[in-house]
Amino acid sequence: MGIVIFDLDGTLIDSAPDICAAGNTVLALHGAAPMDLPEATGFIGSGASVLVARMIAARRLEAELHATLLAQFLERYEDAVHLTRLYPGVLDTLDALAAAGHTLGICTNKPEAPTRAVLRHFNLTDRFAAVFGGDTLALRKPDPAPLLACHAALGGGPVLYVGDSEVDAETAQRADLPFALFTKGYRKAAIDTLPHAHAFGDFAALPAIVAASLARDAWVAD
Repeated sequence: MGIVIFDLDGTLIDSAPDICAAGNTVLALHGAAPMDLPEATGFIGSGASVLVARMIAARRLEAELHATLLAQFLERYEDAVHLTRLYPGVLDTLDALAAAGHTLGICTNKPEAPTRAVLRHFNLTDRFAAVFGGDTLALRKPDPAPLLACHAALGGGPVLYVGDSEVDAETAQRADLPFALFTKGYRKAAIDTLPHAHAFGDFAALPAIVAASLARDAWVAD
């Protein structure tokens, strides 16, 4: 038994359509052209504030509008769940990990309120013993503090962090924790350029990866 901590957007859920729609609603308020889905997806990964800053830069809006646009975006983002989908196999994998006795957590740069909203939407709240959002602490990924705090909140011990992006890979590396890369998320860089212990594109493969990784960590600890 051990700990598995997941990123959220691009890892467990494909939330880009909801993020894109919320962002486009805000852009329309300021007379700016909408984003298409690939553009919006490219802005995801470093939290809502950075996403809004990227929107502003891409549409050449005044930088001074950042606080206004961020507030407008967050107002819509908290309930932006209806276009979001779980990646195939996620529910079965969470069931399998829980059945194997593993403790599960979330460490994401998504703000905590919309994180908890989407977990409620998919009836996943009770699956995770700790949830750290991008605003839970003063620091966010790739600073290792949220991941280390989540690990500590879950009791410490053998752990695997599962994510999809450059930010997640850097976070795990800086925290000195093993990382499994989900290859079908929002990653921009080539797989072989990112530090990772495991890579997978099908969630059916994850329980075996977790078992092997945690067994190795337990053996090293002994």
